[in-house]
Amino acid sequence: MSSIPSFADTTFTDPERIRNFCIIAHIDHGKSTLADRMLQLTGVVEARQMRAQYLDRMDIERERGITIKAQNVRLPWQVTTDGVTTDYVMHLIDTPGHVDFTYEVSRALEACEGAVLLVDAAQGIEAQTLANLYLAMDKDLTIIPVLNKIDLPAADPDRYAAEIAHIIGCDPDDILRVSGKTGAGVTELLDEIVKLIPAPVGDADGPTRAMIFDSVYDTYRGVVTYVRVVDGRLEPRVKVEMMSTGSTHECLEVGIVSPEPKASKGLGVGEVGYLITGVKDVRQSKVGDTITTARNGATDALTGYREPRPMVYSGLYPVDGSDYPDLRDALEKLQLNDAALTWEPETSVALGFGFRCGFLGLLHMEITRERLEREFDLDLISTAPNVVYRLVGEDGADMTVTNPSDWPDGKAQAIFEPIVKTTVIAPSEFVGTIMELCQSRRGELGGMDYLSETRVELRYTMPMAEIIFDFFDALKSRTRGYASLDYEEAGEQESALVKVDILLQGEAVDAFSAIVHKDGAFAYGNKMTLKLKELIPRQQFEVPIQAAVGSKIIARENIRAIRKDVLAKCYGGDISRKRKLLEKQKEGKKRMKTIGRVEVPQEAFVAALSSDAGNDKSKGK
Repeated sequence: MSSIPSFADTTFTDPERIRNFCIIAHIDHGKSTLADRMLQLTGVVEARQMRAQYLDRMDIERERGITIKAQNVRLPWQVTTDGVTTDYVMHLIDTPGHVDFTYEVSRALEACEGAVLLVDAAQGIEAQTLANLYLAMDKDLTIIPVLNKIDLPAADPDRYAAEIAHIIGCDPDDILRVSGKTGAGVTELLDEIVKLIPAPVGDADGPTRAMIFDSVYDTYRGVVTYVRVVDGRLEPRVKVEMMSTGSTHECLEVGIVSPEPKASKGLGVGEVGYLITGVKDVRQSKVGDTITTARNGATDALTGYREPRPMVYSGLYPVDGSDYPDLRDALEKLQLNDAALTWEPETSVALGFGFRCGFLGLLHMEITRERLEREFDLDLISTAPNVVYRLVGEDGADMTVTNPSDWPDGKAQAIFEPIVKTTVIAPSEFVGTIMELCQSRRGELGGMDYLSETRVELRYTMPMAEIIFDFFDALKSRTRGYASLDYEEAGEQESALVKVDILLQGEAVDAFSAIVHKDGAFAYGNKMTLKLKELIPRQQFEVPIQAAVGSKIIARENIRAIRKDVLAKCYGGDISRKRKLLEKQKEGKKRMKTIGRVEVPQEAFVAALSSDAGNDKSKGK
């Protein structure tokens, strides 16, 4: 093997010598570590610059040890066959493993012809492994199954090779065995990638067509767009057109990522690289759009990507109301880097001006909030997350509800909630406890398969609202940490849902309302009234805290009044004097209660609405 071949920095590599692939796996099965070894072996990163998780650029990724953003890098490789050495260019895309970032994986797969399916030799196939495998198979990609972490004492590669072979339908001996930590078997894997993954196909002389698969915002250079060229070529100083918007821009710089950005003379068929046009408006570089040349450009756009649909909604509000414009700017910039994030302005009586944001899951929500706080220096309050519902009103009109405050007052003909197909993989000894848990969350069993003698796959259809909070925690605790979970949206179903209002002094407080299944309404009402009783300070008069469904009160707690000692200076004397003072105080309290408004401090809203307690529920899926 040599250092970087000379053609790596020139332009228009022969498509026959290009291999585009990504690494897909369950979370923590060693994708980023294997990518590190590939960077070292191909010589694009010097030993003195090497660090663990090299492609994970964000601090938050390095701290948590997870990949959030898919990263692409260009690798040179040489293969010697019958004494003849051939130079190849490989474009590697390292993808996230968490279920919330499946959208990142699906975009990466669009830019590839093959995928390395990585499985931990000590843990075997897990739920997200299967989910990513099916995504790759839907795109007709060449799958190369690989067992990683063979250096671990607990590794059992023979057992898990048989498991993979059973699912994919290959020979167990064909499954490669590598160690991303020690580098064992990585050279053979790179050779297999060259041998098995097909070269990209495209029309080099046709009109230019390039797919945008990612983009980031750079403070100094504007929008940096990552593209995969399908037909034709992209060159600097050429005017390009974004086909969805029709806007035209000049290519200021075209280059490759190896692993740092390097300007080049252009990109040809099958090549992956970046494009800088100096655009500052983040909306003009949409992920999934097709780029063509302004003159003699293509007329047919590429297929693009399916728009991601938010699964969970939550309100984001600045602690300081004057930060509202800064939060809007931050969301615009973050949306460019995260195409699955959606938002729209909303107001709350309790929290002021903010945004209703849509996320793919709880971890996605937590990461977004943390990035906004870190990268844009904002202090935020996030309200309790909820899913999106569809109502059919009495007049037959459809209505979408993403916020409990939007729930209509009248009766609805039908209420629909989103459902998901859930896959749980666990040791067979835990089948009973998993079934009990899923049924308690309104789950319906769809099927059960034994992957091997000791591991079973259970498939359930469940309401989305039942799994976004603490389902994963409950699953892990009941299976001693051995179960893995994956889910995907599966439409909607009609349900008996109600809106629970929280009343203070008979007045509904919109921020505390929630939409729950009618069987869980009493539990929610009880929990919130008890919580608010502890959080709201005592007033000059007694305050009732009530939970109501429509006009029916289902739970109540009282905050006792602060009672001034009016008898403090009455030493002895006639009892009627004391009675008169107490009656006078009683009358005053009664009058105050009729005109008094309850003071609820901001801290009580933050504590009651904060989703911090539920934020870590989906880690490690």
